[in-house]
Amino acid sequence: MYTNTFDYAAVHTRRAPVYPIMISLASLQGIFSACADFQTRQLRPGLDAGRAVTLCWIDGLVSARMLTEDVIRPLTSLARLPEGDSTRQNMLRILAGAVYNCSAQYRETMDEVVEDLTHGCCVLLFESRGQAVSFEARSDAQRAISEPTLEKSIKGAKDAFVETLRVNTALVRRKLCTPRLKLVEAQLGRASCTKVALFYLDGAADAEAAALLAGRLDALDVEGLLSAGILEERLTDAPGSPFPQLLHTERPDRFAQYLMEGRIGLLVDGLPIGLCAPVTLADFLRGTGDGSSNWLVSSALTCLRWMALFLSMLLPALYVAIALYHQEMIPTRLLLSVIEAKQRVPFSTALEVIGMLLSFELLQEAGLHLPNPIGDTVSIIGALIVGQSAVEARVVSPIAIIVVAFAGIAGYTLPSQDLGSAVRLVRMGLVFAAVAAGLFGVGAGLCLVLLHLAEMDSLGQNYTAPLSDGRPFPLTRLLLRGPGREAEPERSRTP
Repeated sequence: MYTNTFDYAAVHTRRAPVYPIMISLASLQGIFSACADFQTRQLRPGLDAGRAVTLCWIDGLVSARMLTEDVIRPLTSLARLPEGDSTRQNMLRILAGAVYNCSAQYRETMDEVVEDLTHGCCVLLFESRGQAVSFEARSDAQRAISEPTLEKSIKGAKDAFVETLRVNTALVRRKLCTPRLKLVEAQLGRASCTKVALFYLDGAADAEAAALLAGRLDALDVEGLLSAGILEERLTDAPGSPFPQLLHTERPDRFAQYLMEGRIGLLVDGLPIGLCAPVTLADFLRGTGDGSSNWLVSSALTCLRWMALFLSMLLPALYVAIALYHQEMIPTRLLLSVIEAKQRVPFSTALEVIGMLLSFELLQEAGLHLPNPIGDTVSIIGALIVGQSAVEARVVSPIAIIVVAFAGIAGYTLPSQDLGSAVRLVRMGLVFAAVAAGLFGVGAGLCLVLLHLAEMDSLGQNYTAPLSDGRPFPLTRLLLRGPGREAEPERSRTP
């Protein structure tokens, strides 16, 4: 088990101030000029005519009830802020608890005030001293916790991540009720100022991998952090590779399982998914419910997914290579059937398969981006009308449609959509290699893919583990899961 010695408190370095000016209402109004939702209200503590403070907030980000009941009401109470107190005494009373709020933070820089306002706090300005106090007043208007939509749960929990960071961190805390679960937050994005939470389980996470990931987070300099793709492109070891290098999940229980396996997790405010690293290729072929199934069933499904991976990637290329260059490999009866189906088709086998693959991708994109009823209609039109009409019109042969459809169905059995997208790109490349050099081209293309995978690392861990970690029985550990235990995480590091 790894011992964590990394100093996570130093994840995010202090940057130069953006607003090096004194705290004042005029300065804030200048910063938030042309912002119709920036609101201010002048208050007199204890209703004393000789004293005045200004309360600032951004409408929509704060709760009107909390603002009224927890801030304004105690501020105007004479019993809590009696007459005759100085501004400094009022501020000390407020920080000591004169205002009903769970969080009262003293602020002395404009950067801190602006950050609090944009993150849903209200700020009380003491202009005579150039200081302020901020109160937690975030609005509770958020999407409720619902069932997972992409990772269906049969025997597992029925909750999924939402777009609010603090709700997501609480969901993870409920799964791992231990002080060993550490959480560090950083703020990324010059314009978006997005909060990112880094999770790790002390004693299980690899300190070297955690330090590497934290350093890349700290060096991340972007205008906005609004999608997971930005993190994947800048935090991974091989951003030019089509193969995924971050695990995505919308289920807190699966996220907690990854943390227990020694991975480092990331939660981004505004994204209803969790990201985990380091990863291996085998991790993307583990199903959501494998841990809830019988070990024999889970192992059989894992073997089926690996078979589907190779079928989806190789089947169209093998068909093109054999049909163009190696017809002697086809059994006689099947060859006669293929020749009969191809007699009236004006296009070559290569053009048939490439055209069907492109049509398959077009139909998939159309069904993905259209609303559900229209998307279903497009799928029906593509499957029944276009496909059947193409066969009857002798534009393509039935065997080509069968090969492409079988490869597409095999690709849909992969648990990871990111891996499925990478497989589709490799599949098209192997088809072109088959057109150029037959089975020799397919073999050369497959060797290039395997070489690329063997060269990849994920935070210092071999991407092809357990096949490349040097430990005994790699295939057994890759495909089988013994009774009474989860699939073992691979922690081999590149020397």
